[in-house]
Amino acid sequence: MNTSAVRELERRVERSGSSTTGVALKKPEETPETYKDHLRILADLLVLAFQTDQTRVATFVFANEGSNRNYAFLGVPEGHHELSHHGNDPAKHEKLKKINRFHVEQFAYLLERLRSVKEADGTLLDRCMILYGSGIGDGNRHDHEDLPLLLAGGGAGTLSPGRHMRFPKGTPATNLHLSLLERMGVGIDSLGDSTGRLEGI
Repeated sequence: MNTSAVRELERRVERSGSSTTGVALKKPEETPETYKDHLRILADLLVLAFQTDQTRVATFVFANEGSNRNYAFLGVPEGHHELSHHGNDPAKHEKLKKINRFHVEQFAYLLERLRSVKEADGTLLDRCMILYGSGIGDGNRHDHEDLPLLLAGGGAGTLSPGRHMRFPKGTPATNLHLSLLERMGVGIDSLGDSTGRLEGI
């Protein structure tokens, strides 16, 4: 591992907490100047944590389902939660698309960073199982059906990525979670409302 990568990330974190006079603080007391910068610093920290085996499991929340953060920098001054109750208004749908695209771009950044870390027989991404998605399928109805989930990485050879898969209506998301746990050596028979493991992933 390149130790200069750790120091460069430390410098970025220090700069993100600097005052406008340019005096660096020992511990950042503020978030980075932009939301995008914040997410990318967190992504880089996550990649380093995996690369150095500081952790093997992590949760990275871009924005929770109830967040009413605005995305004025994307031309979306309204709150995200407010827009999610779109009432099938096409203008609100377009604004939600801008937010979704921004989030997916940050997810793509994380995947590219994982793929850039070379390991003996592949990349760090090849060894990971990265699940992206939401617990809400349609915010307008608070619908938890048909969740759009994206599973990336090779799972150390246990996953076959690069496909779109559709499972029978009513398949619990916990079936996927149970299948991923199995690949990590966690031998349990059920998880939450699971009804079995997903085949063919």
